[in-house]
Amino acid sequence: MEPDSGSPGGASLPASETGAESSLRRTEVIQSSSVQGAGWLSSPLWNPRSKARKAKLGGETSRDGVWLDDHSDFTSAYFSRRASVISDPQSEMTPRFLQSMGNLEIISHKNRCDSQVSYEHHDPLMMAPHHRTSVPLTPYLSAPEKTDCFSCLSVSPCPPICLCSNKLPIAPYIQPTVDLKSSSCGLGEGCPWMIGLLGGGLRWMGSVAELCHGALNHAGELLAAEGGALSLVRKVYSGGSDLEEVIALTATGCSQAHQELLQGVMELVLATGSPINLRDAQKDPRFKVDSKQCLKISTVLSVPIKNHRREVFGVVVMINKRKGCDSHSAFTTMDEKVLSSHMDVLGMVLENIQLYESSRQEAKRSQALIEMAQVLSREHFSFEVLLSKMAATIMPFTHAQYCTVFIPSDQTSVTKDQIIFSCVIHLECEELGSTCQIYRREHDIRDIDLSHACQTMMAMETLNMAKSTVESERSIICCPVRNERSENVIAVCQLMNKRTRDSEDLEPFNRYDERLLEDLAVYCGLALQYAQAVQITEVRRASIEVTEEILAYHLTAAQEDINALQEATIPSAESLNILDFYFSDFGLPEDATTQATIRMFLDLNLVQDFNIDYKSLCQWVLTVRRGYRSNVPYHNWSHALSTAQSMFAMLMATDQLQNIFSRLEILALMIATLNHDIDHRGVSNSYIERSQQPLSQLYGHSSLENHHYNLCIFILNNTGSQILSSLSVEDHRAVLHMIKRAILATNLNIYMQRRGEFFSLAEKSRVNWRSEKQRDLLRSMLMTASDLSAITKPWPDQKRIANLVAMEFFAQGDKEREEFKIKPIDIMDRENSTRLPYMQVEYIDEICFPLYKAISKLFDSCSPLMNACKKNRKNWLHLAEGTWGEKLEDNFSLHLETGISVEEDTKRGAEQMGKEQDT
Repeated sequence: MEPDSGSPGGASLPASETGAESSLRRTEVIQSSSVQGAGWLSSPLWNPRSKARKAKLGGETSRDGVWLDDHSDFTSAYFSRRASVISDPQSEMTPRFLQSMGNLEIISHKNRCDSQVSYEHHDPLMMAPHHRTSVPLTPYLSAPEKTDCFSCLSVSPCPPICLCSNKLPIAPYIQPTVDLKSSSCGLGEGCPWMIGLLGGGLRWMGSVAELCHGALNHAGELLAAEGGALSLVRKVYSGGSDLEEVIALTATGCSQAHQELLQGVMELVLATGSPINLRDAQKDPRFKVDSKQCLKISTVLSVPIKNHRREVFGVVVMINKRKGCDSHSAFTTMDEKVLSSHMDVLGMVLENIQLYESSRQEAKRSQALIEMAQVLSREHFSFEVLLSKMAATIMPFTHAQYCTVFIPSDQTSVTKDQIIFSCVIHLECEELGSTCQIYRREHDIRDIDLSHACQTMMAMETLNMAKSTVESERSIICCPVRNERSENVIAVCQLMNKRTRDSEDLEPFNRYDERLLEDLAVYCGLALQYAQAVQITEVRRASIEVTEEILAYHLTAAQEDINALQEATIPSAESLNILDFYFSDFGLPEDATTQATIRMFLDLNLVQDFNIDYKSLCQWVLTVRRGYRSNVPYHNWSHALSTAQSMFAMLMATDQLQNIFSRLEILALMIATLNHDIDHRGVSNSYIERSQQPLSQLYGHSSLENHHYNLCIFILNNTGSQILSSLSVEDHRAVLHMIKRAILATNLNIYMQRRGEFFSLAEKSRVNWRSEKQRDLLRSMLMTASDLSAITKPWPDQKRIANLVAMEFFAQGDKEREEFKIKPIDIMDRENSTRLPYMQVEYIDEICFPLYKAISKLFDSCSPLMNACKKNRKNWLHLAEGTWGEKLEDNFSLHLETGISVEEDTKRGAEQMGKEQDT
């Protein structure tokens, strides 16, 4: 029974390994087929009575095929037996065509596999993908000693998946273009070369070149051709493709003209994807042939090698079909079909090999990338060591003997062709059996060839010397290292001397090596930028340390001032009037302000409870005072003292607050109130952000408050001012956290966000102050109440403070109008100075009074703050309405900075009130 092309016995059915090696014994072939063939035939696609098989095979089955499906045991044994029909190496498989070309040494499959290295230690597909071969066509190919073979790779219904492909490979079923019943192989039911190849012949293939050689030998035998050549498609950088010669023309006596003719034929086949059959090559008008030089080529047959997607994978050409001893006949249509069917099988196998090799290469490339990333992630004290380790990572993968990284100097000018390399990192790889040792060699730059590196820097693209006419330069490849931001070339990576596995011969670097080198270039670029960033960071860190040292020197109080405060007798709280909510520092001597601060810490027992060194406390207070700018009208040391005194008065007015807060919390509140506006510049956060000052870039939000806190920490850590040095690590961390929260709470935006929760809390009859969340909210509200306490001062002090605030705000408004060309907001617009009383009333109603009212509900002892706020609101309202005539003289002080008379101010206020009432 002879199965047809659609039956399991056709070329589309992968069978067991056949007699590809003539010296194989029949028993050896059967044992091999029992392993390989059984796995193929028992696959899901060949499951008996499978309904899906018809769709998989793309056609209906014959009755013979159905019978074979129902008798799978017979089918497996039958095809295993048919796969070993060739056992005599001196049979009719050696025609005159091949004998005339000369035979090579015959090596048995067993001997071949005995000399190979195991899969784990040697990759058969990682050798050069295509080695040009120029050996006469022979029925059997001998392999060099220790040749690689495909003993670990066999074709299966599920071929290896390429990791870099987005398409899954399909099962290798080929629909042959020739009926195997009348196959030209002359071997009855099927071509043994096809069956052996599909059934497991990949095990003895040493390389792609050897596989192609066997296919060309077999095709030449079938077509009785005098010679042939085979080329595979290679992708080029431009995105196109060209042909890379794998098997050169093997016919004797062929010249360069013959090569050019066949090259033109193969390129046309590649472009059209269709076979070409030249019955008289010298008369075909498509090819320019010198009849005198190409007399030895009369007939040409060339067909494409396609993959399963019918894409051209390569091109094979056969010349001069033998008719007799000295005559040639044209290739027939049947020859074309036979050659095409064989090339279809070869294309499918080559595609699987390529997919498998690509997946292995991608896996190794991924491994190299991971290793380089790990090297980059580690801390290195020298960028030269970093680059050396990354370069050493890819050398074993590319089999390069040398790897060099060229780093140009800062004076290098590529445009003027003046390239000077300041540093050269040179590595050498020495192979020691299955391992390799990489050394870093110290070389003088003058002893290293810089020409290729310079050429790469000028061209700014990868340079592969594979096609160089100079033999010694063909194994050199260079790649530029770019700066990701500027795209400038900042270095050059170079690989030299790619060695073959089994000899000392050098070979060109392929596309896989280029990709690895380009990956190295990317990581080298990151490493160089990282090294530069580290260097810049270290310089800036040193600069910051110098600046901090200068700041600490100028910020720290003079030693005589510290001694004077330390030796001074601190007045009582009563004499300083710091227990009174109506305290004012106006007219208070400067020395008395620092003494008042010391008294607060003493009366709150903070010095005793936290074992604060008294001299350190004096130096700290004086240093904080020096941290405030004296040229700022309002946010200065006077405001800091007033804020701290308000907090102190609330804490001392009743035991309730001191019972709620821990001693650590009270310490944090007092430190925060004194530092909450330190180094204030007299402008708001919005102005700092709009003018893009360094503070805004440093903190992003709440710039001033964050700056106040950081300067507070700087002073606390300054030598001689470390008042928290006796705290434990946990208490130190906790108090710093509370200080930061308290200072940030003075931002009115944060106050507006949180006050609703606090007002709701004040409405409750009982509050659980054991909750940290509730106490944090209370600390924040008390900070704001202390910060705004100027609105609760006696009326003369309140008017004076309001004038100072207006001066500061109007100065910022003038800057905004001049620098940003915008109209300032009302409270900062000098043109609205006459509306100051109205704005004060709105400020009290919207910001101040609700807060003091809530605090008074929770703590009755703080009600004087609310009452004073109400009185000042009434006074401001009288001024706004102009009904307080006897106090107009006092109003004059509010407008000294504006140059507006009191009468005009009163008139404008009345007009504005009338407009608002009409509205």
